[in-house]
Parts: sequence; structure tokens; C-alpha cells
Amino acid sequence: MSEELENAMDFVGMDGFVGFDDDDEDEQSYDYVPQGQTSAPAPAAPSYDPSAFEPSDYSGGTDNVDDDFMDFDDDDPLNATGVSRKSLVIFFLIDTSGSMKGTKMGELNTVMEELIPEIRRVGEADTDVKVAVLTFSNSVMWMYSEPISIEDFEWTRLRADGVTSMGAAFKELSIRMSRNSFLNSPSLSFAPVIFLMTDGYPSDDYKEGLRILKKNSWYKYGLKTALGIGKEANDDMLAEFTGTPDTVVHAYSGGQLAHLIKIIAVTSSQIGSKSMTLADDAGHELGMEDVYESKQRMLGQQIQEIVKSEGYGDSVPFDTGW
Repeated sequence: MSEELENAMDFVGMDGFVGFDDDDEDEQSYDYVPQGQTSAPAPAAPSYDPSAFEPSDYSGGTDNVDDDFMDFDDDDPLNATGVSRKSLVIFFLIDTSGSMKGTKMGELNTVMEELIPEIRRVGEADTDVKVAVLTFSNSVMWMYSEPISIEDFEWTRLRADGVTSMGAAFKELSIRMSRNSFLNSPSLSFAPVIFLMTDGYPSDDYKEGLRILKKNSWYKYGLKTALGIGKEANDDMLAEFTGTPDTVVHAYSGGQLAHLIKIIAVTSSQIGSKSMTLADDAGHELGMEDVYESKQRMLGQQIQEIVKSEGYGDSVPFDTGW
């Protein structure tokens, strides 16, 4: 194995597992404001079938390294003794500013309540899926003080008020996406899934917040998607966050909002929890960037194909049904 690849593995583990610790330059954190309990009875059985969006298998090559359990924080990265689960954290960043009042927030709350049991079916049996929800308006708040296992997660209905402090949300996310904070699972970790939802333009300096966030290695290798809600949402700004317009979609009605949230959340979670090897079809070693780019590209293709098949690309650009 080349020295360059070994250095890359210090940051991201095999198959998308991440074993690095992020060094944050800005250590100031916002206060947590929990909005609910950390556990709840399991919701009802899901009616949504995420398998309809299951991506193709990108694993390839005949010279594959062990693609099950690897942790590059260990002295011996090939020693997987005692490791039984892999961890995936799904981050939802949700705009709760005043412009989200009414039907937008009502639809979002309803679909998120329905989505949680559906995400339970994402990933392999040995994948520990967790959810973290960060809201932003006048200030930034976490729904819970730590990521909650999907088995125990209960949605707390959100209310809208205030301005859109998106830059502050980006800074807070960067602080918490660290082995010292929200990503401190003792098991192996997939790079996180990060899903941003907003209906307007930031009221603070989002570029500065994004600049800080882009230094975070978990953000760099995570799967990023964004949903613009209504006519005021700026898709170009959202593409700055995800890194590509293919992973940005737009909802112009309540029905579209509900359907697109499910499509994005389930599809990105499926791909985020998918094991991938560090070898291409010819058996050549791939760098960490290649693994990340393959997953991000797969996500963009899946989302755009679904959106086009549903006819959303032909939507009239004005709000309806809010």
C-alpha cells in the first residue's frame, strides 16, 4: 500500500468508515436547548418502502481489502476483535425562522414524524443509525443534547419564529461534528449524512460559517443534501453547502415538500450506510476522495433521476398549496 494512501487512511477509514478526530479552530459553542426526551417507545411499523431507492453496489475489484470493520484510530487497523456495529449519524439542519410559519412548518413536522420509522429500515443489521436535529432561527438549538438512536428517537414538533441564522448553524455543526462531541461512538463510523432544509436566504454571514465548516473533515467526507422550500429559497446558495447542484432540490408545494424530504432522507441514508471498497474494477487502490466522490455522485444521480421521474423539474416556480 502506498504511503499516500496510508496517510489518507488517517482521515477516513475503509468503506466510508471514519476514524479521524477533527481539529476545530473555533471552540466556542452555542448552548444546547433540548426540546424533548432522549428516548421514546418505538413508532408504528413503517408504510414507506425505502428499498425502492436502494442504489446499485459500487463495491468492486478482486483485490478488495477487508470491507467490514476498520478503525484507523487503532494501532492495528486490521484488528476488528470485539467490533460488532457500525455507526451512522444523520444530521438534519432545519430553518425555523418566521417565514416557515403555517403550512410549511406543519408539513415538515408531519413528514418528519412519518420519516423516523422509515429510516429504521436503512442500512445493514449491524449499522447503528442515529439522528441529530439542529434548528436555526434567532439562535441555534439541538432537539436533543446528543445524537439519538433511531430506535429511540421521537420527533418533537417545531415552531417557527425569528430570523435565519444559518451561518451560526454551520459553526455549531462544525463544533459538534467531532470525536470529542457528537461523533464519539466507540464503534466504527460511516461519514455522516447532512441534510439542510430552508425556505429563505440567511440573515447572518453564512459564508463565514461555511468557511469554518469546510475545514471540518467529517463535513468534507459526509454526504450533503439540501432542500429549498418555496420561491424565496436560493438554490445557488444551497449548492455552495452541498458542493454540487445535483444534490439540491426544490419544493413549491406542501405535497412536494413531504415527498422530497422522504426521497432525500431515505436515499442519502441508504448510500451513506453503504460499504465501499478502496479498489476500482481493475483492482487499483483508490484514495479517500475517490470513495467520497463516488458516494456523493451516486447520491446526486439517484436524487435527480427520482425528481425527474416525478416531474418536479417542470414545476411552476411559484408557491402553491402552502
